[in-house]
Amino acid sequence: MNSAVVSAVLRWYGSEARDLPWRRPGTTPWQIMISEFMLQQTPVARVLEPWQRWVDRWPVPAALAAEPSGEAVRAWGRLGYPRRALRLHRAAVAIDQDHDGEVPADLAALRALPGVGDYTAAAVAGFGFGQRHLVLDTNVRRVITRIGAGVQYPATSLSAAERALAETFLPRQAPRAARWAAASMELGAVVCTARSPRCDDCPVRSRCAWRAAGYPAWAGPPRLGQTYTGTDRQCRGAVLAVLRERDEPVPSEELATAWPDHDQFERALAGLLADGLISEGPAGYALPI
Repeated sequence: MNSAVVSAVLRWYGSEARDLPWRRPGTTPWQIMISEFMLQQTPVARVLEPWQRWVDRWPVPAALAAEPSGEAVRAWGRLGYPRRALRLHRAAVAIDQDHDGEVPADLAALRALPGVGDYTAAAVAGFGFGQRHLVLDTNVRRVITRIGAGVQYPATSLSAAERALAETFLPRQAPRAARWAAASMELGAVVCTARSPRCDDCPVRSRCAWRAAGYPAWAGPPRLGQTYTGTDRQCRGAVLAVLRERDEPVPSEELATAWPDHDQFERALAGLLADGLISEGPAGYALPI
């Protein structure tokens, strides 16, 4: 059954895949790595323009490694979760120093890079080098769980049983496996979505265990949506927005005007310092150098 599912999804992907720049021929492993960092917890639409600016400015790891880490934070803009920018900068430095400026193809070497976990390593190895690996992001996990297990959502943590199920879908040939990873990810992103799946448009609707079971509702823990307004995350973003616009340090009393709640501002400031996203000097606060 699973080989038929894979074939149908690959045919669908061949005609329906979105034209995303990091999927185009000639895209380098480094450019794919940038996209994977940016796409973590961030919709594709918000990533398109920042990704293009980054690959134009820093086409190779050495170019980013030569810049202060604060420039990575500045260029990250409003993508959110700016620690990703610091980690990507650290990864660029490691690639430049330890791998002769080339993104390593070896999975273990990829995992050893700062900010690169199991998913990102597998994605770069698969999409950047055409290797055969399980690439299990949220979209892929949801597709496989619905089709193969008849459950609406995957569990919070990836289990050995879920990995074993995913293995039954993974083609043996490396190029086909890499394409399956991209195709199943695309299916989850645009058709087999979390809240409003378009089942009538699904190329494997007749083979979906969840559909066959009558779409049973999720029986696990409540799935809570993320909030942003009024949170420490929003406060941190407001502080960083001020510093991104300034080339010189900003005095504390001026920076405090970025957020109305003084206690929350102080908490955000302490967190940004601890995370290395800002630095403090005699003249005030600035992005790291």
